Amino acid sequence: MHTKDGIHLYENKHRAKNRIKSHFHETHQLLYVLEGEGDCILDGRSYALQEDRFIVIRPRTTHSIHASSKMTILVLQFDELHLTDDYRDELVAPVFKHSEVLQLNAFKGSEIRQLLRKMLYEQLHDQEIQSAIGLKLFLGQILLALVRMKQQSSIQDANDRRAAELKRYIESHYYQLTHAEDLAAKMGISSRYMQQIFKDSYQLTPMQYLTEIRLNRVKHLLVETQLDIVSICFEVGFESVSTFYRVFKNRVGVSPLVYQKTQLDEAKENDLLN
Repeated sequence: MHTKDGIHLYENKHRAKNRIKSHFHETHQLLYVLEGEGDCILDGRSYALQEDRFIVIRPRTTHSIHASSKMTILVLQFDELHLTDDYRDELVAPVFKHSEVLQLNAFKGSEIRQLLRKMLYEQLHDQEIQSAIGLKLFLGQILLALVRMKQQSSIQDANDRRAAELKRYIESHYYQLTHAEDLAAKMGISSRYMQQIFKDSYQLTPMQYLTEIRLNRVKHLLVETQLDIVSICFEVGFESVSTFYRVFKNRVGVSPLVYQKTQLDEAKENDLLN
C-alpha cells in the first residue's frame, strides 16, 4: 500500500450484508462513515454504525465490520513512528486512549469532512515532500478536532453530574436553603457557573427549581394535613408568610387558602360520586 511518510487515506465500499472478518492492524486507524448503516465490533464490544460515525481503532485492536446496507467508509491510517513527539503525546495519545465509536455533531462532521477532502487532494500531488507535509498538517487538525470534542464531552459529562448532584441536594434540603450564593458555596462552585450548568440540564435556575419543590410540598400539606398556613410556610423554608403568599399566588394563580378549599371540595365531590 502506497503511503506518504506513514499516512494513507483510502475509501472502502461495502455491499449490503458484506462482512469484514475479525482482524487487527499494527497501525492507528480512523474510519469515517460517509454513508450507509451497519455495525462493528471492537475488542468484543458491539457499536452501531451510521453516517458521521467515527471509528477510533488502536493498533492491534481486534475488530470486524458488518454492513447492513450499502456503506462507504473513509479509512485514515498512519504509523505514529513517523510523527513528532508533540503529535504523539498531545494528539495521538488522547484520541487513541480507547478504541471506540464517536458520533460527530453536524458542525464537527462538516469540519472533519473538509479536512479529509484536503487529505485526498494532497495524496494526488506529485510533490512528495510537500504532500507528506500537508498530510501531517491535516492529520494533526483532525486529531486536534477530536481531542477538543472529547474534552468538551468530558466537561459536559462533569457538568451533568454536578447538575444532578445539585438537583438531589435541593430536593433533600429545600427547607433550609435561602440564597443562591449559599447553595453555590455548598457545591464548591461559583454562583454564575452553578446557574449555567443547572439551567443547561433542567431549563430552570436552581432557585426556580427550589421554589417548584417547595410549592409542590405546600400543595401536599394544604390538602393532606391539618397544618395551618404559618406552620406550612415555616416547614418548607419560606422566610416570611407574606413572601409565601406572594410566590404561591404568582405561581399557582390563587391564594393558598383558595387552592386548599378548591382541592378539598373536589375531593368531597369525587367521594360522593364514587
